[in-house]
Amino acid sequence: MLVGAIDPLEGSLLILPGSGLVALGMFLGRRERPAHVYWVWVFLLIAVGVGAMFVLSALGGIGGKSGHSMWWGVLILPYPVGWIMAFAGAISALIRFFKAKARKA
Repeated sequence: MLVGAIDPLEGSLLILPGSGLVALGMFLGRRERPAHVYWVWVFLLIAVGVGAMFVLSALGGIGGKSGHSMWWGVLILPYPVGWIMAFAGAISALIRFFKAKARKA
């Protein structure tokens, strides 16, 4: 996810399938329902934001000489929100993992 954040447009080709795989893994791993819902929301937010980013890019971008208002950029906001949620979820999972490992030792 950090590598994909360097360039959001091309990085989205890594982040979108990665978040989908995590959501699928949570489902197949039979995790609790809140975890399923959380990761499905992460995937949906990233998918909507990436879709908007690709469509706006195909239409010539926003601002400047493109003729499209900068306000169209609001459609891209679900992408960074989903990315931040995924990053926070990953950090939270790592903390839980290490705490559980420390309790066993």
